[in-house]
Amino acid sequence: MTAVTDTLLNALETCDLLEIDGLHASEFYIAEEDDSLNIECMDGRARKHWEFTKAQIEAATFDPTLQSWLITENSGEHRLVCMAAFGAHDDEEVEHEDA
Repeated sequence: MTAVTDTLLNALETCDLLEIDGLHASEFYIAEEDDSLNIECMDGRARKHWEFTKAQIEAATFDPTLQSWLITENSGEHRLVCMAAFGAHDDEEVEHEDA
């Protein structure tokens, strides 16, 4: 869950998975050269791509009711949900203190 006082940029730095307009995207990054947000995902057989400028990221607003961010680009508004992904632990990496 994202706190209201966070910025979208802060939320992106701590999330592992994005939902954009109902589609799950694990491929997203902030480009170093211009701080733009790039998101890619598959919608059936079609690859979708979004790119948001630094100004658009900074202007994004948080909706506490829907626990999501509203970001606007030239083609319209998009709803982003920042999520943490869970992964299975590798048994070999887990050390047991009582072993």
